[in-house]
Amino acid sequence: MSITLDHQLREQIPREGKVFPVSYFYEELATLINRISPLHWHPDFEIATAMSGVLDFQVGRQHIKLEAGDSIFVNKNILHRIKQVSGNDSDPMPNIVFSGEVIATENSAIYKKYIYPIEYCNTLPFIVFKGQNGWHGAVNDSAKNIYRQMQERGLCYEMAVQRELNRIFELIFSNFESLPKFEATRININAQIRLQKMLSYIYKHYSEIVTLEDIAGAANISCSEAGRCFNAYMGCSPVNALIQYRLQIACRMLGDETLTLQEISDCCGFHSVNYFSRQFKQVYGYTPGRIRFLGK
Repeated sequence: MSITLDHQLREQIPREGKVFPVSYFYEELATLINRISPLHWHPDFEIATAMSGVLDFQVGRQHIKLEAGDSIFVNKNILHRIKQVSGNDSDPMPNIVFSGEVIATENSAIYKKYIYPIEYCNTLPFIVFKGQNGWHGAVNDSAKNIYRQMQERGLCYEMAVQRELNRIFELIFSNFESLPKFEATRININAQIRLQKMLSYIYKHYSEIVTLEDIAGAANISCSEAGRCFNAYMGCSPVNALIQYRLQIACRMLGDETLTLQEISDCCGFHSVNYFSRQFKQVYGYTPGRIRFLGK
């Protein structure tokens, strides 16, 4: 299942239903060319595990190296993306995206005492759990049990998942004071908000003619400030980020063989097949026609 984003580039998560707000993903990287996801966020927690290759897990402006057996917890509404940087085959990277309400309702004493302190800690955008030692190992074991339960969906699997999530939050809360914290300055918070606004504009208007001024205007900042913001988080200019997103959309559309390359080019805002093909080959190493032929 590919990553689907809404108009604010927040990930749209297929749910089991409001009564069980947990979603399980597997082999997501295999659906992405170059095994890299878009930069995105969602109003839920996420736990992901590297199974075989090495993953570069970007959270905000930080890049975290996850080796096989490591897991990561990403807090709510935090910009993040994943890239596989080693391994011949795509890493299965099982992960779950879930609401804290699977543990307890927001107005409950349990949520207020144990979930809120983690959820609203501006200095805790993520937690990395390394290997099988100590309480990190216990978290990794619980994460793997959740993946298995979500995949098998046996009798009472929802209760088993809830039990393991309770255990994970218990371990995080119990070790809260010793967790590495990261300074959350007003400048960093404002920069993320600005980037979210500009990414939202790109996603909504990618099929149209979009200028640098348009992108910067979405956050009410200058073009030079927009450039600094994109370079800090994405290592590219706003216009290059627009092109990258258009190409990601084009990759998905190539799977529909009823669409011509001209139609895909127009839908993705290129309006020139030759320019579209050049940009595509520069990023992915193949022309769009070749990618379609290879079935990648």
